[in-house]
Amino acid sequence: MNHPAPVAADAVPADPDLARTLDLLGGPAVVKTPVRTALEAHDLLAHGLPAASLVHLGERAGLDAGTLVEALGMSLRTLQRRRESQDRSLSPEQSGRAWTFADILGRATETLGSREAALDWLQRPALALDGRRPLELLRTPAGAELVGDHLTRLEYGVYT
Repeated sequence: MNHPAPVAADAVPADPDLARTLDLLGGPAVVKTPVRTALEAHDLLAHGLPAASLVHLGERAGLDAGTLVEALGMSLRTLQRRRESQDRSLSPEQSGRAWTFADILGRATETLGSREAALDWLQRPALALDGRRPLELLRTPAGAELVGDHLTRLEYGVYT
């Protein structure tokens, strides 16, 4: 039975939000680059996440391919190619979208209490987002910022 190699304590981010996002993307075992700070996360994304991170994100979150494709703004065929060549890197843009989605999903899971509730929230139209679904807004930086702001308001109990 294969067991993952132990991770050095200094390779784990001190920031729990960073650690949560990295974990959804496969953690050090998949990413294979130490990410302890936001600057190291930036450098990782600029060079590209390993395609295996998408596979891990989909499996860990229990996402079907359609949801993952919509969240990341990529075609189904592109997702299939990334799954077939997991040793290759995603583009910086794809890496950024995957990171943003993992961050929002992790925050929503903590705020709403379960992964199922978070996925439901992502797919349900939100009055505060002019009736748009948070998932569809994650394709652009501006939309992701709106979703993050909306989630922050939910975290503090402000529902408008």
